[in-house]
Amino acid sequence: MPDELLGQDALRTDTGSMPAVPGLASAPQMRAKLRLAIYLRCLAIQGSWNYEILVGNGVGFCVEPALRQLPGGVDGQPYREALARQSVYFNAHPYLAALAIGALARAEVEQVAPQRIERFRTALCGPLGSVGDRLVWAAWLPACSLVALLLFGLGASALAVVLGFLMLYNLGHLGLRDWALRAGWRHGLRVATALGHPVLQHGPRYIGLVSAVLGGLALPLAVHRAIGGPAPLTPIPVGVAVVTPLLAVLIVRRQAHAEGWRVVLVLLVAFVLYSVVR
Repeated sequence: MPDELLGQDALRTDTGSMPAVPGLASAPQMRAKLRLAIYLRCLAIQGSWNYEILVGNGVGFCVEPALRQLPGGVDGQPYREALARQSVYFNAHPYLAALAIGALARAEVEQVAPQRIERFRTALCGPLGSVGDRLVWAAWLPACSLVALLLFGLGASALAVVLGFLMLYNLGHLGLRDWALRAGWRHGLRVATALGHPVLQHGPRYIGLVSAVLGGLALPLAVHRAIGGPAPLTPIPVGVAVVTPLLAVLIVRRQAHAEGWRVVLVLLVAFVLYSVVR
């Protein structure tokens, strides 16, 4: 994502011949123990969600292990001021919030000017919310649901369907949190670079295309099983499941007058009628 989409000078840098600036120089290594502590807290970032500051308290809770490194430790004034600064209003997708947490933790540890941290923090809210919603709620979650539906249509047990969905979904969201935390710490105030990652920018579109194919495969098979048809891997249901998405894609690619979803719907209705009459 280009820097201008973040809408704040807090996310811009002028590297020219300027001396190194805290939060912009090469990232110090985050110790494994600290990373694990912050990561586990990120899983509970919405535990104190409220309508006044949304996940603000959660951000403060997640960043707190890093703040213990400030001069004076937990009894020092820098620690108290930083914790208060990080526990105010913040709004972001709960999974991508780890990107902000990593960047903010590094900025606080390197004692970047408080005013700069506050501007940077404010500028992160919009991008992390919109990118996360597109990637997770609008793309990854529906795709995982369609995979579960496909498993059902192929005759998997209820337990296998549930476990398949949970394993696939959690593999994605736990991996996203881990990457976001690492990237936030590594990039610091240059976190706009991380937001330009190809997965964040193009992932929703490609996942959407895969979901369209999954839907074409899963829906007829699931309907066939739901109405009590024979084994799913027989020529008729398999043929419909394969032809339906291919035909829809062909129509869309050729920009015909018929809309792909209408053709898919007609084929599904015909398949259901065939299964009932048979």
